[in-house]
Amino acid sequence: MRRVAHLWQSDDGSVAPVIAIALFALIGAAGVGFDYARLAGLDTELQDAADHAALSAATQLDGLTNARSRATAAAQGLVTNLALFGNSGATAVNRNVTVATAGVVFYQDKAKTTLATTDANAKFVQVTVDTKKAYYALTPVVGALSSGDLSGRAFAGVGTAICKVPPVMFCNPQETSANLLFNATALIGVGLNLVSVGNGNGGWAPGNFGYLNTGGGSNGAGGLREALGWLNPPGDCQQVTGVSTKPGANTSVTDALNTRFDIYDQGQSCPSGGTCPPSANTVKDLIRKTNGNNSCTLGSQGWQESSNPYLPATATALTNAQMPSAMGYPRDMCHAVSANGSCSGGRVGDGSWDRNAYFYVNYGSAYDWRAAMTAAGYNPNTVTRYQVYKWELANPSRISTPRAVGSMNSYGTPVCWSGTPATGITPGGSNVDRRRISAAVVNCTASGVNGNSTNVPVVKWVELFLVEPSVNRTRTNQGDIYAEIIGETTAGGAGATAGQVVRKDVPYLIE
Repeated sequence: MRRVAHLWQSDDGSVAPVIAIALFALIGAAGVGFDYARLAGLDTELQDAADHAALSAATQLDGLTNARSRATAAAQGLVTNLALFGNSGATAVNRNVTVATAGVVFYQDKAKTTLATTDANAKFVQVTVDTKKAYYALTPVVGALSSGDLSGRAFAGVGTAICKVPPVMFCNPQETSANLLFNATALIGVGLNLVSVGNGNGGWAPGNFGYLNTGGGSNGAGGLREALGWLNPPGDCQQVTGVSTKPGANTSVTDALNTRFDIYDQGQSCPSGGTCPPSANTVKDLIRKTNGNNSCTLGSQGWQESSNPYLPATATALTNAQMPSAMGYPRDMCHAVSANGSCSGGRVGDGSWDRNAYFYVNYGSAYDWRAAMTAAGYNPNTVTRYQVYKWELANPSRISTPRAVGSMNSYGTPVCWSGTPATGITPGGSNVDRRRISAAVVNCTASGVNGNSTNVPVVKWVELFLVEPSVNRTRTNQGDIYAEIIGETTAGGAGATAGQVVRKDVPYLIE
């Protein structure tokens, strides 16, 4: 009885009821902490999956056919993600993080104000992964059974830069208050007065004559000469979305551009530190003496305009009696009639050039050039200067023999270049085309281009064919650059050879 009384009076286990009561709260708190960590982990997994899917989708937004379908497929299948913290099913299959087609949405702008309507204008993509739940392991003790639906969403775009291009630009000739697009296809074969200093209509915009800031190389005009003349131009890559203009009329820099035509003037044309080889096809309207110390420069002792040059009086084809003694690829007839031309598009021509005169002068009156162009797969009525240039490259015997013009000669292949290869650069394989350049098309009015403008949006990058060297002729100035539009620039596109254009695309997350 004494032991029973002692036990009744003992307080050794008085804390047990308190612990028993508190145990429920302690277990509940531990359960909340444990399952909250799992919930946060699942949310992170879903967001990571959305990020990867959006980045994968953005890599496909190249503006080409099926870009959106390729992007959707990339988001859905390129990466397999498992939600290890989610347990909405018992098998690994049910742990897969999936993306429904409806969860991939394309936009034209970064602000997500305009949905994309075509593959071409799909610039950004938003990916939302399908929902998952986390069934809690411990928190059922406090009455919670599972989380609600969790998901992840990411928004991405692709940053693009064009590298190894000369620093040139021109204002969008198709720009209006209602249209800020540029259709390069509609202008294929059209002549373009890219840079006009001494003649023509002056600058494209106040203070801007057609040059960009390369962001590298030497300062001032020296940097432009390097970028225009060197086989491997210096400078930063130019953003597809924004460039900086370089104001001023740099008449001296075209000496470097002329090296592409086998003209090396006064030792200043090719800046030290790089090489300036010509194209294998240097057909031009200039003639020269066969020897002499200055025979490779511009002037009376070297390359010069013939005494009977191509100077049409009207924007129509010449008659046989009007043929010049020497002729390269000519300007559009509406540009060739005078220093300012008569083209309705101003600095943009109409693509109508005197094809018959070119072949008559360089191939003879008996040559059936129409049949030759037809056999080459070209329409003789619409064949472009660039297409004739490529045809001559494929048939080098057509231009390899000098043609006598009085006491001088007209040449279609390099004679002044002393480097390797001696025949100049033949486009193809890893060789670039020295008579092709890329140019940025910008909306000068909408962007307010004036002087040294920075981060100017680029509408398109286009490929141009250099029609003629920059020379003080009867109707041209040494600071002028005349070209023909080939088409829109893409990596390896518009007939570009390997290394001609380097395009760098880097996807990036926005949100």
